Amino acid sequence: MGKIIAICISEKRGTQKKETETACLKPGFGIEGDAHAGNWHRQVSMLSVEKITDFQKAGAQVAFGAFGENLVVEGFDLRTVPVGTRFRIGEAVLELTQIGKECHSHCEIYKAMGDCIMPREGVFTKVVKGGSIHVGMEVEMLPLEENRPFSAAVITLSDKGAAGQREDRSGPLAAGILARHGYEVVAQMILPDGREALERQLCQLADQRQVNVVFTTGGTGFSQRDVTPEATEAVCDRMANGVADAVRQYSLTITGRAMLSRAVSGIRKKTLIVNLPGSPKAVKESLEYVLPHIGHGLGILRGTDGECGQDIKRCQ
Repeated sequence: MGKIIAICISEKRGTQKKETETACLKPGFGIEGDAHAGNWHRQVSMLSVEKITDFQKAGAQVAFGAFGENLVVEGFDLRTVPVGTRFRIGEAVLELTQIGKECHSHCEIYKAMGDCIMPREGVFTKVVKGGSIHVGMEVEMLPLEENRPFSAAVITLSDKGAAGQREDRSGPLAAGILARHGYEVVAQMILPDGREALERQLCQLADQRQVNVVFTTGGTGFSQRDVTPEATEAVCDRMANGVADAVRQYSLTITGRAMLSRAVSGIRKKTLIVNLPGSPKAVKESLEYVLPHIGHGLGILRGTDGECGQDIKRCQ
């Protein structure tokens, strides 16, 4: 059990958040009156008071809200809490959606101290159930449900699609198929072909958002700009090419051109990354073939399924 030490909001982005005694949490939005609220996954930010205190002991003169945090809480090492965990505060419920964030431009705290704790220690949540909160309220961390849906993300690789010169049909199709199979699609995006942006997004989705599976579509052929497999291999800790190989073998029963696919699949931390072809037809065929089979592997990665030797009935 934890406790709210401070509530901080700002009416405009780019301005320091100020303390307030009470706040209203709106479902699917965030804190009423806060500039960072909205229809996205980073509605309410949280930071541990213990981390702030340690930073102050290092010589930093920082007030609550200086790091851009909405809620300063006591009693949790938030960075170790898995994404998907829910916190109950009175009638309100928050769900953890991201751990840490990328720092694009160093803030004044970093410039003064050479460090800032928010990018690595801060976490972000969405409001599942609304309610009024105030300083001093208890914060209860709820246990994760083992049968919760798997989360998924879809990344389309296309120079023309990213430039708005071609409609992305593969990405929305993949997201729709995943949703129909019970996956929670938490992110869908279009990137230009190339490695840098893709590698960065794969790392963020795996490390910060802890997505269970990421499907890429496109960039697996022979063109010089087709480097999706190389980007995937660069960020993976371990390869799991049985998935990509199975898709390729299945696709060969439909078209001989499937032998030209260079797609790979691998694991970064607890996230499975799978390369899919770029055409909508091939995406549909590939996903409908692979989705009935990968759930057990995803369960092992997130710790809700046992190994085959320990769970013989499930693997038969």
